[in-house]
Amino acid sequence: MIPFLHLGPLTIPTFGLMVAIGLLVAAYVLQADFNRRRGRLQKYTSPKNAETNGAKDEGFLIIGIAGLAGLVGARLYHVLENPRELIADPSVLISRFGFAWFGGFLGGFVALAILARRFRVPLLEFLDMCSPAAAVGYAIGRIGCLLSGDGDYGVPTTLPWGMSFPNGVVTTTERVHPAPLYEFFVWLVIAAILWRLGKRALSGAAPSGEVFCAYLILTGVARFLIEFIRINPRSVFGLSNAQAASLVSIIIGLILLWRVRSGAAQKHNPA
Repeated sequence: MIPFLHLGPLTIPTFGLMVAIGLLVAAYVLQADFNRRRGRLQKYTSPKNAETNGAKDEGFLIIGIAGLAGLVGARLYHVLENPRELIADPSVLISRFGFAWFGGFLGGFVALAILARRFRVPLLEFLDMCSPAAAVGYAIGRIGCLLSGDGDYGVPTTLPWGMSFPNGVVTTTERVHPAPLYEFFVWLVIAAILWRLGKRALSGAAPSGEVFCAYLILTGVARFLIEFIRINPRSVFGLSNAQAASLVSIIIGLILLWRVRSGAAQKHNPA
């Protein structure tokens, strides 16, 4: 693998490079979703305060802010999973390695909730727009994990596509499951599903919030299953921390989906 690219005097970590590319592509996806919803969003803004109507780079602004918040949240969550390591060496807070998916989700969610208020768009509608972009950005970021060999790979395997990481940040000469590659493909499929669900919402066939609920459920299920071949330590009931967080994501997604659909049904069939 290639943890670093050396361009003359420059040393570029491949993980950081892929995260940056992921954020850029996610911004384009989000901007496309903003553009296709622009007419729908106009009803939430007044002529005197029409950020969503006049601006043409909402996607890049949102991804820039939410992406940074997500990175901070991912790093903090990872560090706080091992508080003894933090106490022993506080410098681990600014390490380039070690980011937790659920922490990134929480950090990004807080940022998006604040941005939804700024753009004066209902939170669920706003999260619907951001969900496909979040899935795409995560997928591309996982290629950074693969290139750097940072330990996110899986358990040993005899499958023909097994890979070894002798030059990775966390080395192994055994052939193991390329878990980041699995996640790359799975999260791209999830992004495509979410994009199509967004079309249903625009046509009125689905209520606001359904896309975000699908994001919580699908990504939760995917991460829960992928953890079975990952090398992360087990803690709660024999599950990894990521699996426990995934179960929380799935449960919240299912409850929220039930509430969203119930609310939509009551609007269409008032007593």
